[in-house]
Amino acid sequence: MTDQPNSSTPTFRTTTTDDGGAIWRLVRDSGVLDVNSAYMYLLLAKDFADTCVVAEDGDELLGFVTGYRPPQRPESIFLWQVGVSAAARGRGLGKSLLAAFLRTPGARGARLLETTISPSNDASRALFTAVARDLGASIDLTEGFRADHFPEGGHEAEELYRIGPIDPPRLSQLDY
Repeated sequence: MTDQPNSSTPTFRTTTTDDGGAIWRLVRDSGVLDVNSAYMYLLLAKDFADTCVVAEDGDELLGFVTGYRPPQRPESIFLWQVGVSAAARGRGLGKSLLAAFLRTPGARGARLLETTISPSNDASRALFTAVARDLGASIDLTEGFRADHFPEGGHEAEELYRIGPIDPPRLSQLDY
């Protein structure tokens, strides 16, 4: 048996309640993502399924995106967390997950993609910059959350990325 990931094309789909535990385990095992309660991932997978996506190969979860449509900003789709399993990294899965996320039923009509990223997270900054470039969109970067907003201390500030406008024809041409 090999530790190499299967090279077949992953399947992308919106989430179900059954995905919540697997998403939580992937986050926990990543060693880099903020781990939230398993209950939170169950709620996201169930109640926000129209804006959450998993990538899988057979029964193996390769990655996920969780997000939602902010009620106060209906023109935006907010990407809360993206994760790729260690076995699937380096295959461009993050970009494919973002494209799938922007095509979810809950993202329809969104003109802006929003997310927060800490300044030291070079991988996420590169991922979102590449997606903005491929969409022909600009990035508006502002303060998201200051470090002192986080009650546990030791958490880096998060900058708010607003990417847009999202052009539906360009979005439909993204082929990662």
